[in-house]
Amino acid sequence: MAVKRIVANIASDRLEDARSFYGDILGLRLVMDHGWIMTFAGEGSALAQVSIASEGGSGTPVPDLSVEVDDLDEVYRRVLARGLPVAYGPATEPWGVRRFYVRDPFGRLVNILAHV
Repeated sequence: MAVKRIVANIASDRLEDARSFYGDILGLRLVMDHGWIMTFAGEGSALAQVSIASEGGSGTPVPDLSVEVDDLDEVYRRVLARGLPVAYGPATEPWGVRRFYVRDPFGRLVNILAHV
């Protein structure tokens, strides 16, 4: 038996807000839209992961989602251009990532990161 994929599900009836944040800001591709559920996916493949944490590191709260990107500065610019408040960072952390926190339209704390 092997886990093939892990999908985060966020409850909301504001699906177009998901397109704006996860599609336009993060650059994820809409791969499924049934009208009641939208699924966004990145390019390439990654191993399934689940993290369990007592804090988010550097004294921050545990984020609901972590999204690794290839150009943190570009995503940060998109977040600022939309007027979204940054909850933490950008900061270069001692464990080798540069990151910032932002809340998605549904109130989830999202850790946007890139390895340095």
